[in-house]
Amino acid sequence: MDHYPSILVTEEMIIEAKKLISSVKVHRTIASQIDTLTGILGEFAFAQFFYGDWRQHRVGINKGQVDFGNIEIKTSAFPFRESLNLLVREDYAYKRKPAFYVQIILDVESSKVNDIKPGTRAILCGFATSTEVDAAPLRDFGSKFGGQGGYLCHFIEVTRLQSMELLLKKKDMVNY
Repeated sequence: MDHYPSILVTEEMIIEAKKLISSVKVHRTIASQIDTLTGILGEFAFAQFFYGDWRQHRVGINKGQVDFGNIEIKTSAFPFRESLNLLVREDYAYKRKPAFYVQIILDVESSKVNDIKPGTRAILCGFATSTEVDAAPLRDFGSKFGGQGGYLCHFIEVTRLQSMELLLKKKDMVNY
């Protein structure tokens, strides 16, 4: 686990993220009560890692678009383990083709948490290309509320993702 870069989520990030929830919330199948908060914090963590400043996020500007030019951030709140996966909904992968998908895990104490606390580690697990995601198998991962999720996701285990250091080397390929 030490080879994955991580960003600590700060209280300031959480306060800002909560202010943005109502302007970016997407009304689709909800997998947990903190989906939108989790996604916003993932974008903040990526901006901190990639640009050195979490305030360089595009939350609110990018609604309905890829998160950072040609990089889509996928974030989940789970206790971190390497058997977790980059998940991309089948319908999303069909409609959009960002160059890169980045998986971030907010390392929480339980998959049933209803809030994110300051000091939570945002682990940047790695990335996959759109081509790799399209070739990945599909599965319904269900809902944190129990039962089927009602949609299929392409999935790639985090251990099979390309490293974040490699993505930094491709920075000139990012059209922010």
